[in-house]
Amino acid sequence: MQTLKTKVLIIGAGTGGYVAGIRCGQLGLDTILVDASPGLGGTCLNVGCIPSKAIIHAAGKYETVAKAAGDGTLGITASTPAIDLSKTVEWKDGVVKKLNAGVAALLKKAKVKVIKGWAEFSDAKTCTVKTDDGDIRITAEHVILATGSEPVELPFLPFGGDVISSTEALSLPEVPKKLVVVGGGYIGLELGIAFRKLGAEVAIVEMAERILPLYDKALTDPVAKWLEKHGVQLLLGARAGGFGDGKLNVTDKDGNPMQLDADKVLVTVGRRARTQGWGLENMGVAMNGPFVKIDNRCATSMKNVWAIGDLTGEPMLAHKGSAQGEVVAEIIAGHDRVFDPTTIAAVCFTEPEIVSAGLGPDDVKGRDDVIQAVFPFAAIGRALAIEAGEDGGFVRVIASKSDHRLLGVQAVGQHVSELSNSFAQMLEMGAVLEDVAGTIHVHPTLGEAFHEASLRALGHAIHI
Repeated sequence: MQTLKTKVLIIGAGTGGYVAGIRCGQLGLDTILVDASPGLGGTCLNVGCIPSKAIIHAAGKYETVAKAAGDGTLGITASTPAIDLSKTVEWKDGVVKKLNAGVAALLKKAKVKVIKGWAEFSDAKTCTVKTDDGDIRITAEHVILATGSEPVELPFLPFGGDVISSTEALSLPEVPKKLVVVGGGYIGLELGIAFRKLGAEVAIVEMAERILPLYDKALTDPVAKWLEKHGVQLLLGARAGGFGDGKLNVTDKDGNPMQLDADKVLVTVGRRARTQGWGLENMGVAMNGPFVKIDNRCATSMKNVWAIGDLTGEPMLAHKGSAQGEVVAEIIAGHDRVFDPTTIAAVCFTEPEIVSAGLGPDDVKGRDDVIQAVFPFAAIGRALAIEAGEDGGFVRVIASKSDHRLLGVQAVGQHVSELSNSFAQMLEMGAVLEDVAGTIHVHPTLGEAFHEASLRALGHAIHI
């Protein structure tokens, strides 16, 4: 058996692990990164963020052409479109492959040794990696755990055949005629909306009383209206059961049994930390429920063992893992760093899109020491010019009444994901309403709604 020793050993090459690896390399740390996936980049790059947004983009293009068929739209007419989903998937795979190669090149440039294989720990600093060329025993001074997460499987709807997770949904060879989505969270809605745009009949089964229950109702209402307008069957307060012979058993909110026809059943009821199968139980680290417990330096209870990304709990977002990876690499290199962000913005790539950063209205409910103001995209010229002002979208700001410090910013509308970094930046810098109001926002852009919402909170919006 080959034996290796290294300063830093990273397990998992997702957005947290590979960023940690690159930063370690930049800082001159001898680093080995171990990953068992076919391509570098983890869930996000291979079967999550990137491929899903590629399919969502293609679905939007298809919908645009479909709108132009018949009587046309915006004076544009076109023939009824057709889609070969296998070719779309091939294009998507090309995007992923290009990014895989880019990550590999960056790691190579940083002099990070990448080993493809499955790691199993015998103690906190020692693992055996099973590779195609035999086993490799690795010991390290520092270990960074970045194993990510995996889809939750329902015992009565096990994955396989026509019951699929988001991973399989992103590689379907054709658009299913009837798709039932179990779970009304962001993953299910993003994919369900995309397949509806591509022509599938879509039904969504959600146990909660409304979709996207982690967001306030004002943000989710425009999405619910899109679903209704486009004929998506929405069963709220409902429970899915078993599936067979092309039918999914469902119990509706009143307790009545029913069946939904389905060519495919997409189960998206959440994700769980990947803690099994690689020897976590042998490492002696403390747990925080189903997650690895860390402090504000991403340190676990075991000295020089660090954990980042989905393994450490909510929010399970790629950009959180990346930021943690940088912090840990710099701490190992001797820098004085902590992971203590003011906010981590979250985006739902639904139709329309949703952004939330910082505190929302439910977080400040009943408080009389805050200011809230909303500005609709219907009053923004750029939004109307790109048909983004007619879906009930808006930007909302929440600030402290005493000193006008921004506490939270939310938005719903087409393309608002591109505003998320501006929202997070203002919150991270401790901006007050006057800072946003005093920033000259480019016209015509959607970002003007952030400016106007802040002006409105101060009592003098211009365009409403």
